[in-house]
Parts: sequence; structure tokens; C-alpha cells
Amino acid sequence: MLVTNSGPTSRGKLYIVATPIGNLEDISQRAIRILNEVALIAAEDTRHSQKLLSHYQIGTRLLSLHEHNERQRADQLLSKLGNGMDLALISDAGTPLISDPGYALVNLCREAGIDVIPIPGPCAAITALCAAGLPTDKFSFKGFLPVKEMARREALGALKGDSGTCIFYEAPRRIADTVKMLVEELGPHRQLVLAKELTKTFETFKSGDAEQVLAWLLEDPLHQKGEFVLMVGPDLNVNESLPQQALDLLDSLLEVLPLKKAAAITASHYGLKKNELYQLGLQRQGR
Repeated sequence: MLVTNSGPTSRGKLYIVATPIGNLEDISQRAIRILNEVALIAAEDTRHSQKLLSHYQIGTRLLSLHEHNERQRADQLLSKLGNGMDLALISDAGTPLISDPGYALVNLCREAGIDVIPIPGPCAAITALCAAGLPTDKFSFKGFLPVKEMARREALGALKGDSGTCIFYEAPRRIADTVKMLVEELGPHRQLVLAKELTKTFETFKSGDAEQVLAWLLEDPLHQKGEFVLMVGPDLNVNESLPQQALDLLDSLLEVLPLKKAAAITASHYGLKKNELYQLGLQRQGR
């Protein structure tokens, strides 16, 4: 029996179902049940999604919904929902609508009073962030960077003064150029983390300042292959949230102690986050 929420019982429901981003084991029992029970699954690439369905022996019919046909398909699917059919929306990987198609359909459903029910699961941006070692108390997801060079450069330049972690998706053919732009726009010492091939056999996290990450990308062509999540650490020159006394103590301790110890003592004394002070210390030491 499908789980319902408020709304007319005569209408169907749209389920937004997150699917694995690599490892097929990363799917919930609820997602499998919903995909088995709905009348139709709208998928970004039916051939790609059929592999997942076959793996879990799900026989529900697939219908394509991608960036080139979304408007037309949305009207078609809305009609089916209005006639009482329960439908699911999936993307090639991860949570639908997060830099993937589906907005037009969900928006139409909300306007029409159709129940839209999220089935949570994997999302590459959150998967990367939780293991990156960058601040997570304040972050923003920016999606894919612009393809055109000038627009991409402006988007990266706008990160000057940003006090949170910024998350991007980037294509392998552009990743080296993008990191090079970061060095040029934000300086060589801005902290970055690259995550690629998440949950797959060759999952890799590479962290360091922008200059170090760029050098790593350029040292081996294989380092530029895969699906990338690019995370840019906060601008550590923005210190409004830190008491001046804490900054003074950190500077004094750095003259006589290793950075890790200085950051820990300062954090303990002022009730601050040790990692934030550690990253600030790296910046002040010019690393």
C-alpha cells in the first residue's frame, strides 16, 4: 500500500525517488517498493535506468523525461496523475531536480494540487560534503558552472568574501581549467576539495589549496577523468564571526607552537571551532 499525504484521493501521486549515484546498494527499501508499485516511472535516460530496475527485478514501465522534452512530458504526466495514476520520477543518479530535470513537472503538480512525495536518498553534493573536511555549518550548492569562460570566471570570482563552503558539479573536460581559474580569481591558497567517482571503485578525495589541487590534476591525465564534485572552502579573510582576541591569541601561539596545537588551544579558550581556526592558521601562514 503506497504511503499518502494530504490531497484528493481520486488523483494520483508523484513520487520523487532518489537512486544510487554509483553503488547500486545505496537505495532504500522504500524506494524499491515505490518503484515497484507505481504505474509508470519517468526517467532521465530509460536505457540507463533500466539497468537499475533490472538489478532489483522491477518491472514497472519507463518513460523518458529529460531536458529536451520536459515541458511536453510534464503535461502528459500531469494528465495521467489527474486520472488517478501514481507515478515516480527518477534521474540517472542521485536525487531528481538537483541539477537534473523535473522542476517543470513538480511545479505543475503543485499548482494543480497533486501530491508530490519525496523519497530521500543519495545526493552527490551532500555525499561529497560530509566527507570533505570543509566547514558544513554553512554551505551553498551552485550546481554546474557556466560553460562559457567569461561567465565561469565571474561565477568563481564571486566567491571572494564568501564565508561558507561552496559546492559545484564540474565536467571532466573542464575541471583543470576551472581550478586554474580558481587560482587566478581567488589566489593559490584557497582551500579546495575534489571528490570524484563517489561510491564507485575508484572513489577519490583530493584536498589542499587551489595550487596544490591544480598540480595534482595536471600530473596525470587519469586524475581528470570521472564525475567531479568541486568544493571551495570559505574565504578565511572574512573573520567577522571570530573575536579579535581569539585572532590575537592564535597569532601569538603560532609563534611558539605547531598550528594544530595553537588552533586547539584557541578554540578551547574561546569556545570556537578548531577546524575553522586551523584553516585560518593555514591562511595566515601562507600555505
